Parts: sequence; C-alpha cells; structure tokens
Amino acid sequence: MPSPPVAITAYSLCNAMGMTTAEVLTGLEQGTSGLRPCPPEFSRTGVVGVLPSVLPALPAALRGRESRITRMLAVSLEALRPAVEKACARWSSARVGVVLGTSTGGIRETELAYRIHQDRGTLPEGYSVERIHALDSILEVTRALTGIGGPGFVVSTACSSSAKVLGSAQRLLQTDVCDAVIVGGVDTLCQLTLNGFDGLKLLSPRPCRPFSVEREGINIGEGAALLLVERAGDGPARLLGVGESSDAYHMTAPHPEGLGARLAMERALADAGLPAALVDHVNAHATGTKQNDIAEGAAIAALLGETPVVATKGYTGHLLGAAGATELVFSIAAIEGGFVPASVGASPVDPEIAVRVVARRQSLPSRHVLSNSFAFGGSNVSVLLGGPSSGGGGVG
Repeated sequence: MPSPPVAITAYSLCNAMGMTTAEVLTGLEQGTSGLRPCPPEFSRTGVVGVLPSVLPALPAALRGRESRITRMLAVSLEALRPAVEKACARWSSARVGVVLGTSTGGIRETELAYRIHQDRGTLPEGYSVERIHALDSILEVTRALTGIGGPGFVVSTACSSSAKVLGSAQRLLQTDVCDAVIVGGVDTLCQLTLNGFDGLKLLSPRPCRPFSVEREGINIGEGAALLLVERAGDGPARLLGVGESSDAYHMTAPHPEGLGARLAMERALADAGLPAALVDHVNAHATGTKQNDIAEGAAIAALLGETPVVATKGYTGHLLGAAGATELVFSIAAIEGGFVPASVGASPVDPEIAVRVVARRQSLPSRHVLSNSFAFGGSNVSVLLGGPSSGGGGVG
C-alpha cells in the first residue's frame, strides 16, 4: 500500500550561499554559486563551500556544547522556531520528534583539541567528546532550543544521512509515535573529510562541475538544512514517498549501471503510488566525479527517460551529511517558484551521461520532484516530493 502523503510545513537552511534561507534561495534562483577558496586554517589550496559569515555563539546555558556544528544548527533552528512552536501547541511537545543526519558530527572540534594537546600536552578547557564530538550533541541542542519532548535520534550514513531521515520521520508518523518531526542535517568542514577525499583523488582544485565533460571532482561544503514534517497541515510541499536501497557494490564506488540508485527511485515511486511518467524533474546526487555521474545518469535514464535533471552541488559543494536535506529544500523551492534551477558548471554536458541535464534555469512548473542522495557503501535513498495539492496513492 502506498504511504499517505504528509505535510512539509516549514524549512530553513544556511550554507555557502548565505546565512539565511532567503539568501540561499535567492542565489539558487539567480544561479549564483557560493563556492570560494579554502580557509587558511585548513592549510590547503582549492575550493570549498564555507559559510560566508561568523556564526553567533550558543546561549549561555548551552556553552558546554559549543561547537561549529551546533552553532550552525542553532542558526537554522531559529528560523524554524515559529513553525515548531505552532506544531508543539497543536500536537503537544511530547508528540514532536527530531531525526537529524550528520556525517562527522563535532569532529572539527576534536581536530582542534588534538592540535592544542600536541602543543600544550593538555586538552582545551571545556572540551568533551561526549558533549561536543558525539553525534547526539546536535540532538540535545535541538531539544534545548525548541522545547520538544518527543523521541529523537541521529542518522549517520555518510552522504545519504539527511535524506534517510525523511524515511525515519515517515515511519514515526505511520506508527503513531509522533504527529510532527523536525528532520534535516548538518555538517561542517573538517580535516578528516578534506584529507579523506583528497586521498581518494576526488577533490577538484576548481569549482565543481557535476555532469560536465570537463568536471574534475568534488568540492566539500558545510551547512545545515531543516524541515518540519507534520501529519497534517498547510505548507509549501508534501512528502509523498521514500525509497531506500543498499547495494553494497563497493566501499566507495557506485554500481556502474546504477542499480542501487534505480532501485531507490523505483521504491520511492512505489511508496507514493505514482508512475514514473508523472515526475517533473530530478534533483540528482551528481557529485561531479566521473563514476558517480555516469552511474546515476544511467539509472535515471533507464527509469525516467527524458525527465529534466538538475545538479545543485555547484552552488554549495558537497555538504555530506547535510546534502540530502539541502537538496530537498532546493526541490521544494523549485516547486514553489515554478522553475528548475541551473546546473551550475554543467555545460558542456558529458555525452556519456544520457539524461536531459538542465544547464540553464528554466521556467517549468513541477508537481512531483525526485531528490536523490547516495553514499559510500551503496547507501541509497530517493525522496519524492509534491506540491501542496499533489498526492500519490495514499490518503492525506
């Protein structure tokens, strides 16, 4: 049986394009990339998606959890506050849950603490693995800043983390554990990911160009993206279906024919009770590496034919644990605005990629959008979104 559609009543985000949702979405509409040179603290050349401004400190009561990732989270939570307060009043705070995705948690602060320990022989005052590094720190900060009292957990499946949380939220609603769930993801730049992707020879020294024949690899970025999913309500979009797969083809490489990716998309459509022909466009995972782009392109072409495809990592870089939720918000913005964003840097498109890549912004009303997020180890998820009045086979 198809899943019943549920309302996405609010969203917020910050990343290299801006510190506020409005700034980020203005850049998306205008086709303006936020990528810039890597900050000096990382001692490397190249391009990253770093936030453009200094992040404000956490409230005094949360100073024990002070870190870049929690500050970033707090900025996006503040923008979501009115909607969360309304949901708590409607459903009760005990019925509002939180499921967040992250790839590295507070590891940036651990890296800084390690450097200090090397220089001084002691860890910096106030540093704690449990309060700062651990993945659940973002969970506790969310609860403290919103007052919600429902169940919560953190998903860490690398680059699919903050898309998989939509499936978790869907299950919490379907099993009547929650009536509303804050979902999303947050990740920061850190030495671990920069050095790791560099070791795999996947980093591009210039702004990334997903789907382009001239692409050289990925840029790493940082950011936060949050959405409020509710059992019922008015909002800019609805969650129609979630499809997940785990092909485990290789530790870091995708299946060359994109079989896991195709299975995730097929399952999202089946979950919504929607035929492939009704998908208006796809926000592709599109990292800018040759293997990933070609494999995903093959999967999309096999299932969806000439459906328009957009790649948005040229705006922000690859946000890892925050990528999925960020691209879901981009998809919602496209539905609201009646356009498909430009795939920044995609032209000229690689002729080996057999999909219709939207290189320039197009006015194109969309009722149904698939957003793909794929991760190392074959952790794949595809999320189907619809406009406020659209629906799949379920009953809203």
